[in-house]
Amino acid sequence: MNESGVGSRGGSGAEVSIPHLRKKGSATQLIVEGKPFLILGGELHNSSSSSLAYMRPIWQRIKDLNFNTVLAPVSWELIEPEEGRFDFTLVDGLIHEARRRELRLVFLWFGSWKNGMSSYVPLWVKRDTNRFPRVRLQDNKTVEVLSTFSETNARADAAAFAALMRHIRAVDGDSHTVIMVQVENEVGILKDSRDRSEAANEAFAAAVPDALLTYLNNNRAELVPELRERWDAAGARTVGTWEEMFGRGPETDEIFMAWNYARYIDSVAAAGKEGYALPLFVNAWLNTQSKHGEWPTGGPLPHTMDIWLAGAPHLDLLTPDIYHPDFAKWCALYTRRGNPLFIPEMHHQANGARNVFYAIGHHDAIGTSPFAFDAITDPLEAPLGKSYEALSSLSPLILEHQGLNRMIGVLLDAENPSVTHELGGYKLTISLDAIFDYKAEIGYGLIIATGPDSFVGAGSGFQVSFQPIDPAQGKVGIGSVDEGEYRQGKWIAGRRLNGDENDQGNHWRFNNKKIHTLRCRVYSYS
Repeated sequence: MNESGVGSRGGSGAEVSIPHLRKKGSATQLIVEGKPFLILGGELHNSSSSSLAYMRPIWQRIKDLNFNTVLAPVSWELIEPEEGRFDFTLVDGLIHEARRRELRLVFLWFGSWKNGMSSYVPLWVKRDTNRFPRVRLQDNKTVEVLSTFSETNARADAAAFAALMRHIRAVDGDSHTVIMVQVENEVGILKDSRDRSEAANEAFAAAVPDALLTYLNNNRAELVPELRERWDAAGARTVGTWEEMFGRGPETDEIFMAWNYARYIDSVAAAGKEGYALPLFVNAWLNTQSKHGEWPTGGPLPHTMDIWLAGAPHLDLLTPDIYHPDFAKWCALYTRRGNPLFIPEMHHQANGARNVFYAIGHHDAIGTSPFAFDAITDPLEAPLGKSYEALSSLSPLILEHQGLNRMIGVLLDAENPSVTHELGGYKLTISLDAIFDYKAEIGYGLIIATGPDSFVGAGSGFQVSFQPIDPAQGKVGIGSVDEGEYRQGKWIAGRRLNGDENDQGNHWRFNNKKIHTLRCRVYSYS
């Protein structure tokens, strides 16, 4: 996994610092124009960005939702309608419209695959099945999915992607409207556990490549447990075929396909980075179904993460599309092995509007991007827009405290009504907000320890009590709670909240009437 940070020459020839990733403590931040940048974004429907006219009314909706970034598909078929002839009119229009509204763009390259299928490849690729071979499934049925076992497929995709990246550099290398690019979309084999074409069968029967063997041996102690356990169960061999190394079964088929998807996509990513070295990432359709092939087998899932790290060094992030209810679990799985968290797809409804606080607050996420936001009919009242309004105000504070273990995220409900964290030198008990006969059903937000005895939080439906980490240290009182907001990084105080608003000094409360931004000061006494 690369840490980009080199200079690049933009369209005017002036040396500039292109968007790149940089470590800060335990976090990885996206650097844009020399400063950390928090993506408060949304992903368009698959076809929305294929028409500049269709996009015209959507741009204002984007601003009304308080986005700073849009994730927009760019498909191979539209930029290379004839082999070797490129048309970037659509790309230029999207960049222009985003730039004039002071928005950033993350392009999604729909090249060889989208949702495991090959529906966005050009017609000249679709028609020529001999030159551009397809996947073959267990019943010997050919499907309309490009095979990873074809150099021709990979070279054609890489050439188109490289042309796109060179063009972005030429038209945007000084402005940095485009800040990251996703390579392909939710790759993997559907309706089977692996490709069973002749080329795939030959590769499966052959020895595991030396590059993967070297990675496994060099990283044995750090491998994700699912891979390490499967390797150990097969005897922890240091040479052998795929089944000799990992045993028989669909799990080994998945490891095999993960390697081949990773190698294919890495060749595409490498070609793109030669043209313009923006941060690149891939996304995953999560394995929430019951068996292989019901999700795209071979994608960048948590249990295949090391295969992807070994096979695709030109990628900077492995990212999850989280639509599953267990949001916190998936966030944790995608922060293993030093992988920075970015969520390119998630729900845009109320549950997604809550989850963005947790991803950013608890896992120092580079950002979030709920999907299909252009379906929101009333953006001014949408929960997502309210969440992004609060997070936008807090962005400088969030970015300042990322990677320092001074920030936590909160997700509470009936099954998980309370959590305890140590933060800022205190033990915080965070629970669903309750006073008199009232109790919130859902709580969410984030809390930042901003200084000695000082905290800032944003969210709704929870309350916080403070205790000393060592009970012998005495007691902790709430000195003051103020509502307010940050404007250009400066705190503007509103009401002082005492009495019922802080449970007579016992709790720092975020009632569920709206999203609150509050500052709390505490003190110790015996």
